[in-house]
Amino acid sequence: MDPLAPLDAAMITAELLSDPLHAAALLILSPPPDATPGYVDEFYRDALRQRYDLDPRFRRHPHVGLDTAGIWMWRTDNDIDVAHHLQRRTLPEGADDDALWQLVGELHSEPLDRSRPMWMTYLIDGLARDRFALYIKVHHTVVDGVAGLQLITAALSTDPGCRSMRPPYAAVATPRTPPADVPHRRSVNPVDGARAVLAGVGAALGFAGKLAVAELSEIAAGLTTGTAVAPLSAPYTRFNGRVGRERVCTGASWPKARIRAVQEAAGVTGNDVLTAVTGGVLREWLSAHAELPAESLVAICPVTVRRRDAGSRSDSKANLFGLQLCPLGTDVADPAERLALVHRVMSRAKYEVTTLGADVTSLLRALSIAPTVLLPGVPFGTRLRRGYNVSLSNVPGPRCDMYWNGAHLDEIYPVSVAIDGQALNVTACNYSDRVTIGYVSGRTVMPDLASLVALTERALSELESAVAASR
Repeated sequence: MDPLAPLDAAMITAELLSDPLHAAALLILSPPPDATPGYVDEFYRDALRQRYDLDPRFRRHPHVGLDTAGIWMWRTDNDIDVAHHLQRRTLPEGADDDALWQLVGELHSEPLDRSRPMWMTYLIDGLARDRFALYIKVHHTVVDGVAGLQLITAALSTDPGCRSMRPPYAAVATPRTPPADVPHRRSVNPVDGARAVLAGVGAALGFAGKLAVAELSEIAAGLTTGTAVAPLSAPYTRFNGRVGRERVCTGASWPKARIRAVQEAAGVTGNDVLTAVTGGVLREWLSAHAELPAESLVAICPVTVRRRDAGSRSDSKANLFGLQLCPLGTDVADPAERLALVHRVMSRAKYEVTTLGADVTSLLRALSIAPTVLLPGVPFGTRLRRGYNVSLSNVPGPRCDMYWNGAHLDEIYPVSVAIDGQALNVTACNYSDRVTIGYVSGRTVMPDLASLVALTERALSELESAVAASR
């Protein structure tokens, strides 16, 4: 018996009633210089012919029924039909990037089949300059966004001559660790048992104490420095309504040097720059639709503090992860002032995650998260204030140019989750010397989502000018 973790079980159950909870990535690749006209055809045939031991996470699917007493359990499939999980789509002749993103939106709208392992890979050809794309979609109960991108990165190579490479869903052979010596069983010491109970009580009291201190700190920061967001202080926007069944996706990339120049000139982080740019984008978009609220929009942001040498080891203790709220400064006209606000708030957020821990900081956000994700399903409750408006994150990608079976990885875009109450998701990814930004929303919420690409360029240019002028 292999039960789902409580959070995974909650996500699967919630998905039965609401929206798909899968994340994805879009990889755009160029064939090698010596590729023949049938390169993509052979690429796809090889992918179907090759046989790999699949990663155990890509062999199982969730199941619940009378035989499990109503508890979600993992079932492992021994016979996987790779042709089902690896499919091909061809864009019509003359298709542009908009056609690619339209197809990605259609694929992203389709829920994953819970009766099979919950992942899909689509090879998409027909792009300009003989390029092709891989759209890889995985359910959040299988891997999260960061872990999924690490799996993709691990399957790539810096060597353009490398061939017969394993796909991300294949298992990685690892040396078996000899079992440790099993200590002799001894009788239970009542004193040891009492110590264990006291230790548990002490840990619980310590957690409660940290939470109380954090709550007081949040109140003080909100009243004195404005670096904390009060619960339910975000204005209602269309992003807090229902997302609908159809997804729309878009994205583009910018030179990392432009982000770094602003970062160094203003003395902030790259994440601060991207967050401030997002605030500028939403300010312009909402103004154009006559929907800009007087109060600032609020983003929910995962905050990670990790050692650079931690790598992608699943047992690493170097990661600290918590959820934080950040005002986007959509009520601030000056881009430099907006950036300064974001920097103050996120500096305090990172300090809070580091000192208090992920559990405490995430629990602090519970009051803000619950109304955002629950109220869209409540009749007449959709116009109430929210804890936040949009989801904003940044995931690390490969730091140098990468290849997959000789094909150069030109761009990589995260395609994340948009759900009721959180109908706009913005995710950035650093790859080589570029920064890509992917936007996901509902077609009824933002039918003109593609316009955000031009607005992003405008917001970045305005921030560059404002920071230069402020110096």
